[in-house]
Amino acid sequence: MWKPEDNQPCFTISAVAKMLKLHPQTLRHYEKAGLIKPHRQGGKSRLYSLADIKKLNKINSLIKDMGVNLAGVEIVLKLMEQMENLQKEFEQKIKEKEKECKEEIERLRRNILNSSS
Repeated sequence: MWKPEDNQPCFTISAVAKMLKLHPQTLRHYEKAGLIKPHRQGGKSRLYSLADIKKLNKINSLIKDMGVNLAGVEIVLKLMEQMENLQKEFEQKIKEKEKECKEEIERLRRNILNSSS
């Protein structure tokens, strides 16, 4: 079964509107506000990716469930992106430290074995 990549633009505005139960004009409004930037096929028709749909779900939830206005949504999305980037950076640093610790443990183990021989 075919499954699109996260960033592969393949859904039309009408398909996305139906999926998310939104009016296509709402999607255009979000685009005009700079919250989403769908791919333009031939400069005209909009194509959305799975990543766009996930982001639109977040936007819709912030607006409808939490009462956040468009300016607030923009701030929240930027903060969420920064948090995700910091999380990735933190996880990378942890991996690097784990590797350093394992290497140091192995070095100490070799030193102990060599000194006891």
